[in-house]
Amino acid sequence: MQPWCSGASLTFREPRGDLMQLDNNDERIIAGEQGETKQKMLELLVALGKVFGAEQLVPIRSAQVSGASYKTIGEYGLQWLNTLDAKAVVPAILNPIGMPRERWQEMGISKDFAKKQQAVVEAYARLGIALECTCTPYYLRETTYGDHLAWSESSAVCYANSVIGARTNREGGPGALAAALIGKTPCYGFHLAKNRKPQVAISVKADTAKWSTADYGALGYHVGKLVGNRIPYFTGIHPEPDGLKALGAALAATGAVALYHVEGVTPEVQKNHYNVAGLETIPVEGTEVRKLFKECPVEAVALGCPHCSPEELAIIARLLNGRVVRKPLYVFASQGVIVANQETVDAIEKCGARVFADTCMVVSPVMEEYNGIMVNSGKALAYVPDMCKSPARIGTTEECLNVATE
Repeated sequence: MQPWCSGASLTFREPRGDLMQLDNNDERIIAGEQGETKQKMLELLVALGKVFGAEQLVPIRSAQVSGASYKTIGEYGLQWLNTLDAKAVVPAILNPIGMPRERWQEMGISKDFAKKQQAVVEAYARLGIALECTCTPYYLRETTYGDHLAWSESSAVCYANSVIGARTNREGGPGALAAALIGKTPCYGFHLAKNRKPQVAISVKADTAKWSTADYGALGYHVGKLVGNRIPYFTGIHPEPDGLKALGAALAATGAVALYHVEGVTPEVQKNHYNVAGLETIPVEGTEVRKLFKECPVEAVALGCPHCSPEELAIIARLLNGRVVRKPLYVFASQGVIVANQETVDAIEKCGARVFADTCMVVSPVMEEYNGIMVNSGKALAYVPDMCKSPARIGTTEECLNVATE
């Protein structure tokens, strides 16, 4: 997760046009000819470029904007949003908010929080940001190898860079919003091929043939703490897309990993044939991963961090198979995925679970009422204790559903 701005305004006093290569339209924006908001947003992007040594801006295909839950941005963030007056010029999508837009009462959200959260949503709507409120924009917007993006949510950034082979830094909320309003972002970091090479090798010594997404999430949880912000190159694993999603989300949560490679699996490895000889190699035993699967008391079960894929929803429905849910069971997915898989969602909810759009276990205040939350995600295992003030227990999806129905 990325920090939001803590003040109600952002100002820059130096002229920015001479700091990097700007085209004629950019120069007009800097001069204020397209309004104060766009002027300040471009000033922000140029200032970021100056800090990181960017020589130019690069056009982006899409943006994904964090700082969406009132729980995380608060009143100052809302005030700042309401000072802005411009529209996104590229497809831009919002990160999860603190409640489902249509079912917040059913989730148990207070009227006061709902009113403030709705004000945040309306502020983004005025700016032309699509209100799909998800950490998995790649399920809803076509994103391809080599695309330049300005995404901000840590797991989305890691998936885009690693699994798709797109190009994005891990943007802060204001930076991603500025990029959406300008249509460009500073060209530095992971936008440059020279900065995408492996920096540390991870040799997994385990029988991973039957690993679940939870196992890959636990692997990411463990390895993220070891590598920090370095780019890891994994050998000994062959995850499917949902396993890759779980791995990257956890790497980004316990470390600051925005890009990883998997031998024989991820696209840049196949295109570039990286030579990792000479890199520091860290062995990881299966026992180091499994030791994270500790038992603790559970009051609620939450799945979908990051938001569930259609395949994950189908697995949940198949494993429930008409069983009765006895503990609160929350499942989170984007609205677009829910609508496209409504029959599957109906089967899940018929068992007593609830499938919610727009929000997640980390940014919703509702999850703070539970003392003990079971998850199938390494990312959630990392974030729930701090964000929800609750102990967290990781298990496979099947184990989670067994606990919810016991």
